[in-house]
Amino acid sequence: MPHELLLRHLNIVDPANGREELDGDLAICDGILVEPSALSPQAEVQDCHGLTATPGFIDLHVHLREPGQTYKDDLLTTTAAAAHGGFTTVLAMPNTVPAIDSLEHFAPLRERLPLAPVKVFQACALTKGRQGLELAEISALAASGVFPAFSDDGSTPQDPMLMRRAMEMLAVAKLPVIDHCELLALSKPGVMHRGTVSAELGLPGQPREAEENIVRRDIGFCAETGCRLHLQHLSSAGSVALLREARRRGLPVTGEATPHHLQFTDEAVRQFGSNAKMAPPLREESDRQALLEGIADGTITVIATDHAPHTAEEKAAGMLKAPFGIIGLEAAFPVCLTQLWDSGLVSLSRLISLFTSGPASVLGLAAGTLSLGAPADVTLLDLAVRRPLEVSRFHSRSRNCPYDGLVCRGRVVQVFVDGIARL
Repeated sequence: MPHELLLRHLNIVDPANGREELDGDLAICDGILVEPSALSPQAEVQDCHGLTATPGFIDLHVHLREPGQTYKDDLLTTTAAAAHGGFTTVLAMPNTVPAIDSLEHFAPLRERLPLAPVKVFQACALTKGRQGLELAEISALAASGVFPAFSDDGSTPQDPMLMRRAMEMLAVAKLPVIDHCELLALSKPGVMHRGTVSAELGLPGQPREAEENIVRRDIGFCAETGCRLHLQHLSSAGSVALLREARRRGLPVTGEATPHHLQFTDEAVRQFGSNAKMAPPLREESDRQALLEGIADGTITVIATDHAPHTAEEKAAGMLKAPFGIIGLEAAFPVCLTQLWDSGLVSLSRLISLFTSGPASVLGLAAGTLSLGAPADVTLLDLAVRRPLEVSRFHSRSRNCPYDGLVCRGRVVQVFVDGIARL
């Protein structure tokens, strides 16, 4: 017998199809979205009155820490956090130990992917060992069909000719570069944004130009090669302006913002210390406002968490020695619902697109939609509830996060992955 489920009395928001419906129904048969009339009288019925259904969220920027750093997080803990955050699909970054720069290095994790409650795609490193010295076997790896994107996230090739060659090869393969934009000659040894706060705290800072120089460089290579380019975790007003101009010119460039860059500025370092240390750093209020404007006007089309787990001991080493990054999968939606929709900055459909159709289009995934015939990846939300975030209750193994106690609107109630409930 087919597995049939009817979700009734939902508010439905599906940006990919321009659908906003009150008191609608969604029908699932054997993991596929179908017309409600196609279900048999024996179908299971779930009353969802008061809940909002959206396509399953997609996160393009997640650090599983597997292989090699599973004391921080691993496939199962990270994807459990993803499910509780409303995500049904994640893209894992390759800055693992060893770096995932080959099918051989991916093989052990690949075998474990069916254990995850959500769908996991793996980005492949651009350069061998992510060292930025020699390209990985990009053409062969792209031809394998295993990797949907390439990235040296955590760094980017500093040699411009190496990066240009990588983008030439990926243009032929019709796969995107996922780009961490950081010019190390300017960013090192900075541990936060270079500005008034870093000067007052006596900490080395990173100027905006460290990011903007690479954004400008790689947009130029995009124009020359035709390679699709996705700019990760933008943090500066200048980067947003460069992305806006590139999109105005019709270049295949997209960009993402993280919840923490939308929520905080470099002032957060005073309160949270190393739990406000991330790359790129939190910048000034003018930069935060530019990111918000970029979301409001459609320049930025993706919200991604950059979920980066670290142990309490590592973060306790202080601003100079602690690693960069925070966790964020379970905080992302309530933080952004509050910051972007509850504030009136964007419509609910626009907000949901940043978590669904926006990221799906970057990778060309058949996801991020509630179209009939699509996989039944669905997220159910309670938009009315307000509550403080409790980091101690998150499902990640790590707790490096500045959101504890932040009062936000919205809660993830359930996710379905191929029609199977995962919470």
